[in-house]
Amino acid sequence: MPFDAASYEILKSEAFIGGQWVGADSGETQDVFNPASGETIGTVPFMGAAEATRAVEAAQAAFPSWKAMTPHERADILMAWHDLIHDYKQELADIMTAECGKPLDQSLGEVVYGASFIKWFAEEGKRVYGDTIPAKQRDRRLIVTKEAAGVTSAITPWNFPNACVTRKIAPALAAGCTQVLKPAPDTPYSATALAYLAQKAGLPDGVLNVVTGDAAPIGKVLTSHEAIRVMTFTGSTGVGKILAEQCGRHIIKASLELGGNAPFIIFDDADVEDAVSEVIASKFRNSGQTCVCANRILLQDGIFDRFAEAFSARVSAMKVGHGDDQHGVDIGPLINKAGYDKVARHVDDAVSKGAKVLAGGSPHELGGNFYQPTVLSDASKEMQLAHEETFGPVAALYRFATEEEAIMTAN
Repeated sequence: MPFDAASYEILKSEAFIGGQWVGADSGETQDVFNPASGETIGTVPFMGAAEATRAVEAAQAAFPSWKAMTPHERADILMAWHDLIHDYKQELADIMTAECGKPLDQSLGEVVYGASFIKWFAEEGKRVYGDTIPAKQRDRRLIVTKEAAGVTSAITPWNFPNACVTRKIAPALAAGCTQVLKPAPDTPYSATALAYLAQKAGLPDGVLNVVTGDAAPIGKVLTSHEAIRVMTFTGSTGVGKILAEQCGRHIIKASLELGGNAPFIIFDDADVEDAVSEVIASKFRNSGQTCVCANRILLQDGIFDRFAEAFSARVSAMKVGHGDDQHGVDIGPLINKAGYDKVARHVDDAVSKGAKVLAGGSPHELGGNFYQPTVLSDASKEMQLAHEETFGPVAALYRFATEEEAIMTAN
């Protein structure tokens, strides 16, 4: 790995089950790549159903004692974890940039943001109050208490490999639940590093488990094992449907955060410079690879040309480069070739159907998974990017006349 072992003690290339760092039963591994350079930066175990089942069993065994702790005792461990993340924030950011391609300043921001979930839920765990309900009979008292659900499972995406992990682990652990986590294959090291720091903070064995490997069999265990009570997933709508169906067969509660194609509506009375800045921040964070990115920019007739000119100038000036470049990189690489191909396909389709390229519109000179930050004008509902989430640095501008038209297009 291109990491200094002395500086990166938190970097773990094994899975984490029952408090032990382990490989796959088969000895198989899968490569982890740097999306900017294409280099292999390491491997993680390629596990399957057997290892996932053991992880669930470890979480099940740890649940009674973890649940029996007071919320304040759990909060102390979570806050120790939070503090260690801040102590190692540079290392965590470097790991994230290496496996995700995110510009380093954005990675640092995500590490701090991710730690904030742990602090929030550590405190909120102390405030899981019940209710006293007035009864109909004088000799009865009705009391509702809230209990930890049990073992939870989580499947997380690659685009926020720190924050999406902490956002799922922290509330489960604060409530007294245990968890089995499957991180995205593109970005497993952020998750295993977090698990190492949790262990270092004093988290008991089995409370958190991290399984890497074959998505289908692992996912099936995490949506069907009799010990699982809640499954949480962030990712594509297509995969979400499969997981929800599998959970439904076993009456496992599913919490899903899926894809979208978010609109950003700008009316004639908007401040153009403010609007440009807000769209830049919303559209191009993590090279446009976030599920809450504004993909369809809806502009009223009177402001369309002024916005398009100012916006295109700002986008054209954005710096594209490797995420570990310390000199103001705005746009890093797409996560992999499939992500790059989708962006290129959407741009080509839009241009073939009448879109005008105001900025970018082609592969970047850096090659590989790099694509120019792009602005397309005259977008229409016939184009693929109107119906599919692009997940890349492509902003499509749509024209509208009335508020009613904007709402209809947005919906």
